[in-house]
Amino acid sequence: MFAPTTYCSRRRSLIEQERPDSGLVLLLGNRRSPQNYTANPHPFCQDSTFLYYFGLDRPDLYGLIDLDAGTCTLYGQDASLDDAIWSGEQPALEDEAAAVGIDAVAPPSVLASRLSKAQEQDRRIHTLPPYRDEHRLRFMELLGLSRGQLKDAASAALVRAVVRQRSVKSSDEVAEIETALEHTAQIHAFARRHAAPGVRERELVGGMTNYLTAEGRSFSFTPTCSVRGEVLHNHSYPNVLEEGALLLVDAGATSPRRYAGDITRVTPVGGAFRPRQQAVYEAVLAAQTAAIDALAPGVPFIEIHTHAAQVLTEHLIEQGLMRGNAEEAVAAGAHALFFPHGLGHMMGLDVHDMESLGEDAVGYAEGQTRPEQFGLHTLRLARPLQAGFVVTVEPGCYFIPPLIERWREENRHEQFINYDQVEDFLGFGGIRIEDDVVITEEGARVLGPHIPKAPDEVAAQAGSARAE
Repeated sequence: MFAPTTYCSRRRSLIEQERPDSGLVLLLGNRRSPQNYTANPHPFCQDSTFLYYFGLDRPDLYGLIDLDAGTCTLYGQDASLDDAIWSGEQPALEDEAAAVGIDAVAPPSVLASRLSKAQEQDRRIHTLPPYRDEHRLRFMELLGLSRGQLKDAASAALVRAVVRQRSVKSSDEVAEIETALEHTAQIHAFARRHAAPGVRERELVGGMTNYLTAEGRSFSFTPTCSVRGEVLHNHSYPNVLEEGALLLVDAGATSPRRYAGDITRVTPVGGAFRPRQQAVYEAVLAAQTAAIDALAPGVPFIEIHTHAAQVLTEHLIEQGLMRGNAEEAVAAGAHALFFPHGLGHMMGLDVHDMESLGEDAVGYAEGQTRPEQFGLHTLRLARPLQAGFVVTVEPGCYFIPPLIERWREENRHEQFINYDQVEDFLGFGGIRIEDDVVITEEGARVLGPHIPKAPDEVAAQAGSARAE
């Protein structure tokens, strides 16, 4: 946890500055989620908004903020004797509440009556969109809602207030992300050094997992570690690395306070990029460098995405994969055959920060609408940037066989795409290069320690563990 003053300040800011309206704010902490029976749960993961305002990383809690009275109450139970027998002694709830600056503690059994009384007084109860079925059931029970009513029950005003507050990271939050990136750098170093012919993908994932477990950390999301880098979220690890393949690793660690790291790197198996691999790699790196250089407060991120896409397209034209005018090709969406996803997203307590509140609510400013064009329709972040935002910058270039086949059959964008040349790249895989960046008053700063991405430095370290 941070100091109690941090959580007090966050709640006070919600009440006095961001203020979604009058009434009560009800935040649900998460419960344990069973894998296949109740006593065999997944590792516990607290709801990030509850963690942001109440700081307690344990299950079965509720937080209630009275916007009018300016008070906060934590609802939960002290651990039972059975809990102590099976899980060890736990701090008293009052002590945990005091550690995050809360004096008022009550059992969950009295929460429903307090909410019912507020409803009788026509007081608004603000809630966030539920993203788990157990959240939906609890809201229905506590607020007396039917499933049909639940759809419209979330408070748009509260969503806007939380997004405004959580989007701008404090110096302490940025430091947490950098701590996460220190561990992230280590797992990428492991994968890079062990990327040698004959190694299995799952061995690399196992080694990264071992490191994080030994450090008391965990992955911030399920990692991608694959020579099939054209599969954007590839969470299976069945392949054996072969000489000349490209290993794409998209992985991040958590900090002690559960802030996320998120880095992608590509390593040539065997220690050397082949000429056309290096050409594509340098195209992606040039796009990423141009994007990072263009980051600044007030600049819409969608413009950064377009700029990166144009730089990538210019390189692909030079390589004969595309043709024509780069700006016109990007405007038409032809580049999305190779770069079918958005340039990046917000990051913080969630690796896709606050995505449970709705991508558009987080990533789009008032008046912005999500584009429908293929490749842009998945852009998670488009809004103007602000100092304190932490974002990922992750352009990529992929050769996805079913997508190439479909577009060629439809003659889609044939004026910009050299399909004969593209066919020669089937089996190439994919390249993505990703860093985490904080927006500053002057521009932007790449966070965390140095994680090699220059082609010569990456190639020099690839598979080096074999020589040790």
